[in-house]
Amino acid sequence: MPELVPMKAQVYKDPRPAEYFEPFHRRARTQEPDGTYTVIRILAAAFCLIVFRTRAIGRGNVPAVGPVIVAPNHFSYADHFFVAAFLRRRVRFMAKSQLFKGVMAKLYSHGGVFPVRRGHRDAEALLTARTILANGGAITMYPEGGRSRTGELAARARPGVGRLALESGATVVPTAIHGSARVRNWKRGDFPPVTVHYGRPMRWEVVEDPTREQQQAVADEVFAEIRSLYEELESEGRRAVARAQRHSGTAGSPDGLGAPIRPAPPAHPLH
Repeated sequence: MPELVPMKAQVYKDPRPAEYFEPFHRRARTQEPDGTYTVIRILAAAFCLIVFRTRAIGRGNVPAVGPVIVAPNHFSYADHFFVAAFLRRRVRFMAKSQLFKGVMAKLYSHGGVFPVRRGHRDAEALLTARTILANGGAITMYPEGGRSRTGELAARARPGVGRLALESGATVVPTAIHGSARVRNWKRGDFPPVTVHYGRPMRWEVVEDPTREQQQAVADEVFAEIRSLYEELESEGRRAVARAQRHSGTAGSPDGLGAPIRPAPPAHPLH
């Protein structure tokens, strides 16, 4: 991989109070994204196809209806666009609260994005995500919790995606994004081909109050699938992966209910 342009230092904690973000959460819980989402999706699809020659594999694994958590790895600020551009259903996103400023805050909110205050125990963001899923919506949640600075997959997922999967009973679609680590090199004229591979859907028994160990165990299962999808793209190439996908004929059911329900992990780790 070519040397990556260093990422800018990030301000991790947003000093604004939680109350500032209440209107954005209220809208996300009670209203669907408006036409802003459609316009951005069309522009994003053109951008992804023309600039990064993006190819989506396994779109049929994303249920057309019902609660869904799309769970991709995270290398680039453009991953939102790569994930959603080629899906027919509207997918909602968490984004760091620092992005919600000025006119962009309104654009994000109307486009289906809601804020998460990183570095805080942001119960409001989790409640918004659960509400969207309870209403049969789809959200994207990055198991790694943030962008990779190195262009490599994280050693381990954070437990958040496991918690949301267990509490909601939503279908989880592990997703690998390959090539987006180099998107930050665009000023050097580096426009890599990007591939998005949506994996087979996964579901777990509902647990109302999962322990940290249960959350982490599910997150680890999801991330293991992401890693497998990513490494397959890395070693085989996207043409071979797409060909194998077509020949296998594997795809999730339209409502995601075809995915077998996995038993919840034990509440305490086994020794």
